[in-house]
Amino acid sequence: MSDYVFLFDLDSTLTRCEILPMLAEKLGNAERMRQMTEETMRGERPFSESFSERVRMLSELPVRAVAEQVAAVPLNRKMTEFVRQHPERCYVVTGNVDCWIEELLRPLLPAEHIICSQALLENGYIRSLRTVVDKGEAAARFTAPLVVIGDGDNDVPMARRAEIVIGFGGVREIAPGLRDLCTRSFTDESECAAFLETLL
Repeated sequence: MSDYVFLFDLDSTLTRCEILPMLAEKLGNAERMRQMTEETMRGERPFSESFSERVRMLSELPVRAVAEQVAAVPLNRKMTEFVRQHPERCYVVTGNVDCWIEELLRPLLPAEHIICSQALLENGYIRSLRTVVDKGEAAARFTAPLVVIGDGDNDVPMARRAEIVIGFGGVREIAPGLRDLCTRSFTDESECAAFLETLL
């Protein structure tokens, strides 16, 4: 049995969509959100700056309503089944916000295996971001060899610390910066999950 620890991106890796553009449809600014998200995932905009701006765009939505909508986001079934079956070895590392994603991820992993951005709330709304995840710093916490699974440029910092880097392009195209680091890449989630099983 290997001692690999598996670090999963969330959006378009475990989920079958990008969450923030989906939420932006409620406010009628989905196209702008989609454009910003794609620019960020391709590495054309700094993640922290872009993410903070995108959260501000959505801050007029009640946290409770957002969490309910996110909890219904479709998941990549084979990938999430791998996580559910091996929770002691798996972590989700995402820039997304704790109060939005906790209900979505609660059936998969214990809270201490979810590394995400954290928000300050006021009267049921996000007032500001307390922290924005740095995926490189998150990966640096681990001493075990890492397997990183993701799709975007913001996954590059943790990929640089991994022994095995898996690009998953089943939802959107793998960002060039991440693709350059990939040990393996997949567009089919069943094939990706089957490969993950070989690393246990």
